[in-house]
Amino acid sequence: MREAIARDRIPGMSLAIATPEGILFTGADGYADLARRRPATPRDQFPWFSMTKIATATAAVGLHAGGRLDLDTPIGSYLPKYRPHPAHGHPTTRHLLTHTAGLANPLPIRWIHPEDEPPHPTFVHRTLARHGTPVRPVGAQGSYSNIGYLLAAEVIRAVTGRPIEDCVQDTVLAPLGMRSTGYRYDPAAPHAIGYVRMPTILRPVLRRLLPQDVVGPQTEGFTSLHPFLVNGAGYGGLVGTAGDAALLAAAHAAAATDPHPVLQQQDIETMRRITIRGKRFDHGIGWFRRPEDSFRSPGFVEHYGTGGGFWNAMRVYPDARLAIVAVANTTAAWQTDRLFTRLKGIPWNSSRS
Repeated sequence: MREAIARDRIPGMSLAIATPEGILFTGADGYADLARRRPATPRDQFPWFSMTKIATATAAVGLHAGGRLDLDTPIGSYLPKYRPHPAHGHPTTRHLLTHTAGLANPLPIRWIHPEDEPPHPTFVHRTLARHGTPVRPVGAQGSYSNIGYLLAAEVIRAVTGRPIEDCVQDTVLAPLGMRSTGYRYDPAAPHAIGYVRMPTILRPVLRRLLPQDVVGPQTEGFTSLHPFLVNGAGYGGLVGTAGDAALLAAAHAAAATDPHPVLQQQDIETMRRITIRGKRFDHGIGWFRRPEDSFRSPGFVEHYGTGGGFWNAMRVYPDARLAIVAVANTTAAWQTDRLFTRLKGIPWNSSRS
C-alpha cells in the first residue's frame, strides 16, 4: 500500500481484506487530510461513488428472490409514467442492472451537493426525464450507465414504497453489520478529504465545473474538495469505510457452505456471472470485469467507485472466498490491479488480523 501511494502520488489510502466469515485485515497509510497532516486510518469515511451499485443491485436481487420484484418484467409495469422508446424497446430491471438497457451515460460531474445542503428535490426526475429513454437497442451490447441505476432505484421505491436509502439500509447494510456506512457522513467519525492534482492555473475551471462551495484550498500541489454528497443515491450515494465495503464484497465471495445473511448462493453466483460483453467492461449484475481480464487465473469480478477527489475499487476472488477493497483520496486513476494482485498472493486465512 505504501508503494502504491508513493508510485501513484496518492495522498492517502485505506485498505480492507475479508472473507464471508469476516474481516481479515484493515490498514491505512498516507494522509486523510494533507493540510492538517492527519494520517489516514481504517475508520475514515470515503464517498463510495459507483461501488454503491453493488449494494443497489444486491437489494434488487433480494427483492426478486423474495417474489416482490420480477427482474424480467418491463419497468413500466412498476413505473406507470415511464415511456419506452418505440424502436429501441422497453428495458427490464435486469437490463438496468447489467447495463444493457441502451441508456446514455452523461458525465455526472455536477451530480453532487455540499454535505451541509439537501439534494436538489427534482434532480432524479429531471435527469430521468432527459436521459431515461433508451438511445440504443435494449438487450444489445453492454454499455455502462449511471442512468440505469437511477431507474433501478425508482423501481425499488415503487415496489417497496420506500426510498432506496431505507431499503438498502434494512436489506443489505444492517444484515451485513455495515455500521460505518450510510448515505450521509457520520459527524462522529473521521472522513478523508478529496484531492485533485492539477496546475494552479486550472483551479478557476474546476470551480466553474463543480457546484459552489465544493472546491477548497490548495495544499502541497493538490486542490482539496470540501465534503460533498452524491445526488442519486441508487447509483453512487453511499459513504463509508473500506472495512464495510469489504464486508459487502465478501458476501459476494461466498461459497455454498458459508453464511448467507443477504442472498442465497444461487443469487450470488448469478450476480457475479459475467455474461454481457461490452467495450470497456463485460458485465454481470452489478459486477464487471475488463474483457482482457476474462482469462486470468485466479478469476475475479470487481467494481470501481470514482469521482472528484476519490478513486476506489473492490474485487472479489470467488475461488478463494476473498474480497479486497482499497479507497483512496485522489481523482487520478492508480494501479489497483497491481496492488490487488500482490495482496491476493499473500496466504490469507481466518487467523490473520
